[in-house]
Amino acid sequence: MNGAQRSRLDWLDALRAVAALVVVLDHASRTFMPEFRRDLMPHFNTSRYGIMVFFFVSGYIIPASLERRGCVRSFWTGRIFRLYPLWALAVGAVLVLDLAGVARVRGDFGGESTVSVAVAHVTLLQELLGTPNLLLVLWTLSYEMAFYLLVVALFTVRRHDRSASVAMSLAVLAAVAAVAGAGLPVSALAGLIGTGPLIALTAAAMALALCCASAGPPALRVAGGVLGGILALALVAFDSTVPQWESLVVLAVMFLGTAVHRAEHGGSTWRVAARTAAVVLVCAVGSAWSYGDGAYFTRRGWITAFLLAALTFGAGLAVRRRRIPRAAAALGVISYSVYLLHPVLLAAVDGTIGRERRDHPLLLVSFFAVLLPLCVLTHRWVEVPGQSWGRRLTRRMNRH
Repeated sequence: MNGAQRSRLDWLDALRAVAALVVVLDHASRTFMPEFRRDLMPHFNTSRYGIMVFFFVSGYIIPASLERRGCVRSFWTGRIFRLYPLWALAVGAVLVLDLAGVARVRGDFGGESTVSVAVAHVTLLQELLGTPNLLLVLWTLSYEMAFYLLVVALFTVRRHDRSASVAMSLAVLAAVAAVAGAGLPVSALAGLIGTGPLIALTAAAMALALCCASAGPPALRVAGGVLGGILALALVAFDSTVPQWESLVVLAVMFLGTAVHRAEHGGSTWRVAARTAAVVLVCAVGSAWSYGDGAYFTRRGWITAFLLAALTFGAGLAVRRRRIPRAAAALGVISYSVYLLHPVLLAAVDGTIGRERRDHPLLLVSFFAVLLPLCVLTHRWVEVPGQSWGRRLTRRMNRH
């Protein structure tokens, strides 16, 4: 990627920086700022704000990455080497803390075998397979993976230009699910056939889908893409551990991001993108309002966070051609490390020092002062080499 291309993506990095820092603030406030968190959460759900900004950004850039490569195999190779090296480090670190008696991980999986839990996490779909996450933040990667599968499915059947229609359809389904009483119970498929069998079936179907969509004759690639898309949609719609309507809203938000990208680059019109945004926003807010207050959020806090996330993405889009502060872009570059490593560091703090009963802003600042330099190191020595390996492997495969 040359300098001009890099500068055009600085606004996305700035959005990632905002999202990551807000998510860290949300989780770290449990330990260092409990009074502040208790007062803020009913009015503004900081965690939902951060992850919705992430989903907008992913929806904007991921399909463009696939279409730029023009090759499903290259896309999956890039994604695997982008996500898994740091994922392995974070999961390994929290397991070490568990073995040391600092963080409790084992024994929290409802009787599922270690093999089933491991397989679920390796697919990155554990959130959609009735399996609690080893790290809380890993749940969003399940939706990222489901989105990848759907994007590949649309690409293989040559319907990748229909992102606006997909976004509106998912948003309407979310609203219908909420009006119908919040839809099915969480993890409905796992409850029906069992978590272990669902994990095994999903892992086999996912492996088959990726292999077929990445190689072989055109008909086989289409079949693989469609299989992956059906798998993703079924898991999101019928086995999420968040309410069904919110699970569908997440995908709608990502496809809305894609619709915006198409409008910006001439693949659609701004009128279509605006209409899509209106449907998604209205259905999402209506769904949250219909569902009412829940165990994990108040509807006011969720709606405020969601609308501010949409406004944040819109603001970033509005200033995309302006010069972005270098510090903001740099923080965005390490945002994946910030996102995955902060719960590991918090687990170490909670298991040794413990949580505070009163607000201690200085401790929160100190936490950031330790976290950010650590993330610079993991980006340099884990993320960057992983991406380089992926590019080399892609070039090698393309030569054969």
